[in-house]
Amino acid sequence: MQHHTAAPGAHKRALIAGSIGNFIEWYEFAVYGFLATIIAQNFFRLEGEAELTSLILTYASFAVAFFFRPLGAVVFGRMGDRIGRKPTLIIVLISMTLATAAIGLVPVYASIGVAAPLIITGLRILQGLFAGGEYGGAVSLMTEFAPRGKRGLYGAWQSFTVALGLLAGAGIVALLSVTLSPEALYDWGWRIPFFIALPMGAVALWLRVSMEETPGFVRQQQRREAAPVKASAGATLKNILLAIGRVMVWSAAGYTYLVIMPTYLQSALHTGFNQALLIAVISNIGFALTIIPAGMLSDRIGRRTVMVVATCLLLILALPLLKILQAESATLAVKALVVLVAGGLVGILAGPGPAMLAEMFPTRVRYTGLGLAYSLSNALFSGCAGLIITGLIKQTGNLDIPAYYVMATAVISIGALMTLHKNDHLKALE
Repeated sequence: MQHHTAAPGAHKRALIAGSIGNFIEWYEFAVYGFLATIIAQNFFRLEGEAELTSLILTYASFAVAFFFRPLGAVVFGRMGDRIGRKPTLIIVLISMTLATAAIGLVPVYASIGVAAPLIITGLRILQGLFAGGEYGGAVSLMTEFAPRGKRGLYGAWQSFTVALGLLAGAGIVALLSVTLSPEALYDWGWRIPFFIALPMGAVALWLRVSMEETPGFVRQQQRREAAPVKASAGATLKNILLAIGRVMVWSAAGYTYLVIMPTYLQSALHTGFNQALLIAVISNIGFALTIIPAGMLSDRIGRRTVMVVATCLLLILALPLLKILQAESATLAVKALVVLVAGGLVGILAGPGPAMLAEMFPTRVRYTGLGLAYSLSNALFSGCAGLIITGLIKQTGNLDIPAYYVMATAVISIGALMTLHKNDHLKALE
């Protein structure tokens, strides 16, 4: 059975290549979110329309990218389950980097009219497709290379690099907002983070080209040649639906606290741009801090315990945390602490999450199955979070909507997570 094992050091190389590529994909995906208010001004301020409309249009183009993520998960997932993790992840990376850099080249609405928002939305759709193709591949790569008893840790690196990508996106935007005048930032400065994608993408490409195919996929190919097995579509579909239930709160809370919060603070609570961005950075730091420890803990005590506890905490704390943010008397330090805690709770879900998803699908459909489950959950509960929350606040005038949204998803996820077996984390991947 010697030819099935990976070469020495292949685990580490795969982890690095997977992580760095993933980091860059999420940096590219996040920059747009952090620049939403500026992009709204430049591309979606249509003549004679209110400012909130331009923000809603920007979020619609944000949401559109999420709806193309499941499509990307299917297209690239099928490819990754057929031709391998490595070539597929290389194709996804090159495409994503080019689409992101292209956003930085689009002329604004003032110079080319309605073509501008359409081109931006088109590129955003491409970003969504490629991001959808990244997740399933990166998680498959990391968990299939993971030594026994370390899948939680290896999978957690995928979430951790998402956090780092979001942080890098926020950090670079924050840096620009401090160094450039508001006029320069609106005028040309916002393009810089999109161009930075090119050199970053080149580094990730070099790493991905030099990594190996996963041992799990190689074994699967050898078995397929010996005796082809068809995966049951019904079983896969059932698992996808169950997986969506399990990660729904992760999607909803993640976007509410990590991505939408800065815009919510600006538009609903009238916080300044720099302060809102600082708070976004702090919530993402909280998120990043708990991911790896939570992944490691889930290797010790199981995925179910870790994820159910985090979900219960989100259910209980969502409203009190939001109330503190809204309080006139809350200082910046108090708000920072609140979002640090909220981010940390999301991180506790994001640590064991990838391994939990990988364990739900056999190798022959893993890339597609977990990629589709994750991206559908994100399309429904993250991509729309901005639209749902701003829409409901506009309708009802109720500023507690973000908390109710998180609580509703938490209730469903607790039920779905309880169906996990205590020792799923100890079994070998199929």
